[in-house]
Amino acid sequence: MLNWKDIATRVEAGERLSADDALTLWRDAPLWRLGMLATARKRAVSGDKVYYNRNFHIEPTNLCVFNCKFCSYRRPKGSPEAWDMTAEQIDEKVRGYVGRGVTEVHIVGGVHPEHDIYYYCDMIRRVKAILPEAAVKAFTAIELSYMIRKAGLAVDEGLRLLIEAGMNAVPGGGAEIFDEEIRARICPDKGSTAEWFEVHRAAHEAGIKSNATMLYGHVESVEHRIDHMLRLRGLQDETGGFNAFIPLKYRNFGNSMSEIGEVAVTDDLRTLAMSRLLLDNVPHIKAYWVMYGKQTTEMALAFGADDIDGTIDDSTKIYSMAGADDARPRMSVDEMREMAARAGFRAVERDTLYNEL
Repeated sequence: MLNWKDIATRVEAGERLSADDALTLWRDAPLWRLGMLATARKRAVSGDKVYYNRNFHIEPTNLCVFNCKFCSYRRPKGSPEAWDMTAEQIDEKVRGYVGRGVTEVHIVGGVHPEHDIYYYCDMIRRVKAILPEAAVKAFTAIELSYMIRKAGLAVDEGLRLLIEAGMNAVPGGGAEIFDEEIRARICPDKGSTAEWFEVHRAAHEAGIKSNATMLYGHVESVEHRIDHMLRLRGLQDETGGFNAFIPLKYRNFGNSMSEIGEVAVTDDLRTLAMSRLLLDNVPHIKAYWVMYGKQTTEMALAFGADDIDGTIDDSTKIYSMAGADDARPRMSVDEMREMAARAGFRAVERDTLYNEL
């Protein structure tokens, strides 16, 4: 019978966790012990550093061809709460950040039924023309798969067009939970697990780094979370293309799964710690402060996280529409430095590819 103490000793010796090891550790180890193990692993990877960047989001539309049960962001066409930004509106938003030291523009939104890859290539070019010094991290694998297939292109061909337009990295969204049965329950009409992996593999092969996410705290089990991470670990063994893993907590306001409720903060911390221990080949674990809230994010730094995302500047609505703590999320550089210091770490500014600035 597996014993969590024996597994912890093997983790400290640098052994890789199996699925069975991970399940025993996840279920049986005290939270404080997981925090110690994850912090030791984090320090081995990034020392006393906690990374942040100066970024803002563009969410061009909340119209979407998919209707995921967990989503609080999507609105149908004709809804007074729906939006579809024009090119001029996007330009105006981007111009507001000229001269402000922004190093990353993050573009994600709904999967619009009419816009194609050429529309989005033009969007990237316009952003780059205004902020040439900023990296563009754009479109989840689900968005990319849809726009590329809509144009009748192969995935590698579509990515090539976007890279030529100025795309520098791919965000990790759309992963949700990879288990196909759970996916069928929470997002039955959404792009598949296979599509998500196809896009990220192709991005890595094209020299583009990406992130990966996992939506947890809904109808999935711990076993599903472990399976999700092991699938990511497998691709990372092959390509080395993931920069960061971002566990995303299900928030239950304003969606059709609201009766489920939300998991406790202790589950958040356990999930972060196990992410750091299982994903031994992914450099960074991000505690996305917009989703967790600032207090939980600070605690997350003692459970293996070494990145908190960026300044945001009230530019994203995806989590605020789902009931996140900050309805208008923004955090100053000074706040992030103070947060890291209180947790016993040192805040370090980075760019999209984790080059220190």
